[in-house]
Parts: sequence; structure tokens; C-alpha cells
Amino acid sequence: MLKAKDIMTTDCITLTPDTDIMTAAKTLLENKINGAPVVEDGQVVGVLCQSDLVAQQKKITLPSFFTLLDGVFPISSHDELEKEMSKIAALKVGEAMTPAPTFVTPDTSIEDVATLMANEKLYTLPVIMDKTLVGVVGKEDILKTLLKD
Repeated sequence: MLKAKDIMTTDCITLTPDTDIMTAAKTLLENKINGAPVVEDGQVVGVLCQSDLVAQQKKITLPSFFTLLDGVFPISSHDELEKEMSKIAALKVGEAMTPAPTFVTPDTSIEDVATLMANEKLYTLPVIMDKTLVGVVGKEDILKTLLKD
């Protein structure tokens, strides 16, 4: 049975929280990758994906309200709006990344990696061993296993 260590990319392209958004977008595009781990002080603190950058171009979702007895009550959380606004206005990777990312270990089975990717819509998974980044598994790595005989 194949494991993450069998298909992961070990020569990882990483970003830092202080990397500016334009540099990050250029890095992802030039390297033809969907996302990259964000590393600070040797620890993975997030993942920045193309979808995080695409979110900067979307329309702001205005909060919904309902009225009851002359009172106005928000349906959506103020925190969600604030989070969305900071992601749209992000100038640095640390403001746009997905923090506390889901990760796998080198011994995670391909089936578990694929299930996680499909169910959680995560297409860039850091591979961590002893709190250190040792690789990255992307959706392309999973697809390549279909081509092997």
C-alpha cells in the first residue's frame, strides 16, 4: 500500500507569513503549484493556496439581519465578516493563508490522503514528521498514482 512518503514532493517550495501577496502569487504560478506551506521559525503555521488568493477578488458577503420587535439582529457572525474582510485586503501571506493547516505524516496511506482531500477540499497537504516539514502532497501527486501500472 502506498503512503504519503512514496508520493510526496520533498523539495518543498515554502512561503513565510511576511511574504507579500504578489510574490506569493508569482511563486505559485511560476512553479505551477496549487499551494505552499507557510513556515515560520521552522514550524508550519499555515498553507497558502490559489483559492486563498482568488478570494481576494470576490465580492464581500454582506451580513444578513432580521428584525424582531424593532430590534435588528445579525444572522451571520461579525467575526466571519471581519475574517473575510482581512483576507480580501491582505497584503502579506500571513493575512491570507489558512492558519493551523491540516497535515499528514509520511506513513499516512494514499487512501486516507485522498479521502481527506476529497472530503475537506484540501489540495495541498504538508507532510510533517516530528513537527518538521518533510514534504508536501498535492492533488497532482495523487493523480500520478493512477498512471502507474
